[in-house]
Amino acid sequence: MKSISFFVDGDPKGQPRPRAFARRMGNKFVARVYDSSTAEGWKSLIAQVAQPYRGEPLAGPVRLKLTFIIRRPKKHFRSNKLEKGLRLDAPFYHTAKPDNDNLQKAVMDALTQLGGFWKDDAQVAIVDSSKVYGQQTGCHIIIEEAA
Repeated sequence: MKSISFFVDGDPKGQPRPRAFARRMGNKFVARVYDSSTAEGWKSLIAQVAQPYRGEPLAGPVRLKLTFIIRRPKKHFRSNKLEKGLRLDAPFYHTAKPDNDNLQKAVMDALTQLGGFWKDDAQVAIVDSSKVYGQQTGCHIIIEEAA
């Protein structure tokens, strides 16, 4: 079974969704779509790190394992000068924005655009994805043939 594994160092960003709105122009309303590109830097990092791992695209179903590591906020640490370190009640899993599905989408879009992993991200049949807190932010990416 073919397996590719690598780590992208950086602050994970979710793929923003296009926003549609109507603007009045004279007597008519015209539909407009705004597509924020806040994840482009993150997607470029993914492509840069993934470049050496490219090969013959997988033909069948693909399993994608993603572990997003998010920086802990200051409130997770003790503020007492005598006791330093992580608070005992600090959570392990990240449950705020960005949403897990938007983070996944940014990774899949970057790898699809780069090529050399799969022919189309529709082949990704299984996604194991988690968001956790940690010191070194980034994303562990594992791409495997789904058996």
